[in-house]
Amino acid sequence: MHDSQSLHSDGGANASANVSANVPANVSATTPARQPGGVFKTWIPCLLALFAIPLLFAGNPFYIHLAVLICLNIIFVNGLALINRTGQLSFCHAAFMGMGAFVSVICSTRLHTPFLLSVAAGVAVSMVLAYLLGAVILRLQGVYFVLVTFCFGELFRLVLLEGGELTGGANGIANIPPASLLGFAFDTKLSFYWLAAACAFASILLLLALFRTPKGNSLDAVGDNPDLAEASGISIQGSQMFAFVLGSAFAGFTGALLAHYLGFVSPESFNQSISVAAIIMLVIGGRGSVLGPILGALIMTPLPELFRSAIETQNIMYGITLILVLKFLPSGLVGIHSKLFGKAGK
Repeated sequence: MHDSQSLHSDGGANASANVSANVPANVSATTPARQPGGVFKTWIPCLLALFAIPLLFAGNPFYIHLAVLICLNIIFVNGLALINRTGQLSFCHAAFMGMGAFVSVICSTRLHTPFLLSVAAGVAVSMVLAYLLGAVILRLQGVYFVLVTFCFGELFRLVLLEGGELTGGANGIANIPPASLLGFAFDTKLSFYWLAAACAFASILLLLALFRTPKGNSLDAVGDNPDLAEASGISIQGSQMFAFVLGSAFAGFTGALLAHYLGFVSPESFNQSISVAAIIMLVIGGRGSVLGPILGALIMTPLPELFRSAIETQNIMYGITLILVLKFLPSGLVGIHSKLFGKAGK
């Protein structure tokens, strides 16, 4: 599935030469497999149709609210998926979401900067802190990386709680102005949905474009076989740093949008349960595909509403869902097609 096969450049070239020698000229001339931009011709209409569906329920604010949260979760989990493609699993993703939210809110409410500048500041701080943290912890592997990121997430939450007037402490910050662009305020659920859907759409296209480039291939190669990638001249730490910083930027961007949508933020809005929820969405949707975060967000965002009347059993149902997916669909929901049709369906 991944592009680490390109690491075998010499062998692959010889193999392809042998194969092409046995393929009729008319077959190779008519094969459309390498058409540039073909993937976008497939994805863009499907995504436009998907994001248009909530407009059928425009008269119901609750459904539009769920649609906004799904879009924000797609962006958020996209960032986590990018980090995971290099073989790392971050438990501090919610911390970078909180950084983007609080920096953006502080700029908007204290410094009265425009919305775009506030969001840009939140994303920039998230990226800088991700780079500084990554320089220290990206040499760690496996459970050690997970533990350190978990501790960092808790440390960030405690800093927010002790932030006093700057962060509002346990009370958080309220009366956040709505998002606005070119004088237009996204102050209703439906209008904000347009903004959230456009941002989610852009984040998906960005990942699709990235994983069609040599840089994206190197990220997959590091996640698949780091020793082979390093022997082929790919910098493991450089690739992981790139993914960690860009993935954290996605999280910071999501936090900034969420804060201006809800109009309120508090330290508890970015606790470890948010990171765990993102990991569950990623695992259930599928970790090795751009489609995975979309499916995970579509399934897991509205799921709590189905169990709202049974709060005590909500986590139990989450656990059962996760166990069933890991047992029967280790590749996530994106693996259903190959599970049903085998090799013929790949």
